[in-house]
Amino acid sequence: MSSFLIMYPFGTLFNILFFASLLILAAASILLKNKSDHTKALVISVVCWITLICFFAYKYALSVDAEFDVLTSDMGGFNWWGELPLQLCNINLLLVPVAALTKKRSLLSFCFFIGPLGALMALVMPGTGFDGFSILLPRMIGYYGTHYVVLIASLALGTFGLYRPRLRDVPLMVATLFIVALAVFGINMLLRTSGLHPKANYFFSVETEGNPLLELFHSWIPIPFLYMLPATVIVAVYAALVTFVFNAADTLKAKINGENKAKLKL
Repeated sequence: MSSFLIMYPFGTLFNILFFASLLILAAASILLKNKSDHTKALVISVVCWITLICFFAYKYALSVDAEFDVLTSDMGGFNWWGELPLQLCNINLLLVPVAALTKKRSLLSFCFFIGPLGALMALVMPGTGFDGFSILLPRMIGYYGTHYVVLIASLALGTFGLYRPRLRDVPLMVATLFIVALAVFGINMLLRTSGLHPKANYFFSVETEGNPLLELFHSWIPIPFLYMLPATVIVAVYAALVTFVFNAADTLKAKINGENKAKLKL
């Protein structure tokens, strides 16, 4: 098998797919530039809905993947209770269409900020069984395909003009993330204590599973769920920086348009 097909963070194939996804986003933004917001929202939604259908096919592929079962034996192997759409990227895949179609600012800010960040973390720090294998394996296609769609669809909310970030959105977005994470932690505890899935670990809120960033946080705060608190600070800083970039771009665009209008009057 060609080494080119082996997927790992920042490898040749990874870089090609990453930049290809950004080119697709840029091309879609140009093609839909003069379309209505409703049309743009429908395009985003249809892509997410198709991906959701593929998501369940991908999970079925995992259920019959003997190699994956062995690789994840420390976490209990494959368990349908551990494959519910409760991971951060799955939640965004469900919420992005709702946010795009309803234009609820709270949902738009959550998806726009959290979606790309969560997807990028999953891509550069893949879970067990998704690093160092051929991209042609069903589980690899499902894992990377899902996360690339979340990355593109979430960013599209901004590049399509459906959402423009503002600093006032950041505190509510961070609070929403904390509340969602706490609720998911509660689900983990319920699944574990009930015996339905003794290793339930949605949001990685109980165990780090070897994630290097979470391992660092856990060394600071060695308590389940609470070790994730530093992540909220990172999210807040990240959101503030993204907002600053968008606001700077809007200011520059307004300045250029103003100068062009002034020239036309001369």
